[in-house]
Amino acid sequence: MILETERLVLAPLTVADAAQLYPLLSDPEVMAHWDHDALEEPAEVEACVAAQVEAMQAGQALSWAIRQAGDSAVLGSCELVDLDLRHHTAELRFMLARDRWGQAIALEAVSAVLAHAASIGLKRLNARTHVGDNRAEALLKRVGFIEEGYQKGHIHREGERRDCRLFGISL
Repeated sequence: MILETERLVLAPLTVADAAQLYPLLSDPEVMAHWDHDALEEPAEVEACVAAQVEAMQAGQALSWAIRQAGDSAVLGSCELVDLDLRHHTAELRFMLARDRWGQAIALEAVSAVLAHAASIGLKRLNARTHVGDNRAEALLKRVGFIEEGYQKGHIHREGERRDCRLFGISL
């Protein structure tokens, strides 16, 4: 389903979007707070996007490419993963190109996805951030997520253990 806001169009992610997502997924600053390092090869991005599309086809996820209305360039992505229709839950994830940070684009996209999640009957969403990802944490709080937990040393990345914060929202 295509989601539209005042400035954005969120269209279901396709394998064809991989080339435009490569600059994001290969940017060390964009990927600094993700569970894996920036991807170096376009083929890695293609495989990652193909896996997301497969998860959508299997009913396990909903993933959207974020575009500015009237423009075909991909600005980022937003997704609901671990989709559980029996329990009406999912995990929210989002990313945005660095040159679009600070423009409230992620806020607008996440708000649209939250509204869609409620419209399809989801009752609860979770999100996880790496400690230090202040932008993501501020956005989650702004749209109504509440910090609910802390995972000490949950992620191993770049030779160290990283802590994570857990957030949740009831829709």
